[in-house]
Amino acid sequence: MIRFEIHGDNLTITDAIRNYIEDKVGKLERYFTNVPNVDAHVKVKTYANSSTKIEVTIPLKDVTLRAEERNDDLYAGIDLITNKLERQVRKYKTRVNRKKRKENEKEPFPSIPAATPETADQDNNDEIEIIRSKQFSLKPMDSEEAVLQMDLLGHDFFIFTDRDTDGTSIVYRRKDGKYGLIETVEN
Repeated sequence: MIRFEIHGDNLTITDAIRNYIEDKVGKLERYFTNVPNVDAHVKVKTYANSSTKIEVTIPLKDVTLRAEERNDDLYAGIDLITNKLERQVRKYKTRVNRKKRKENEKEPFPSIPAATPETADQDNNDEIEIIRSKQFSLKPMDSEEAVLQMDLLGHDFFIFTDRDTDGTSIVYRRKDGKYGLIETVEN
């Protein structure tokens, strides 16, 4: 069962908005034979120009579904988010089932609804094709130096060994032009 945590920035989440989100995103449960108990994190934000941004994150056992959409109409944005998440689930399930079929194991997601003409084209393009492979050594540096290296190279991300933690980290450029840092941890 999917539980919803819905938060609004510059917007009060009304019962109508909450019900619409729960109804639309809740339909993803049909893709799972055993519906997982998960929390769907939904963030709805409005801007001065009356546009909205909807972010939905659903952490599952083996994968995290995440989608974000900006739209002038809140309800249209929710519909677009639902379509994106549905494509992600279908793509993930197709890959997992294909992999399990090769390993002669039982398919964990046997009930994928029939594809519509528009999703059939997308599902046929699910093959992962790595067109380039690259190797490089990770240099010890701090995150500030990594951002400078990334900018010098003109890349959107940069992988490095954190001088302080001795772990592998990634800096990246966000859509808003600021920077993000991903740090790895040992399990």
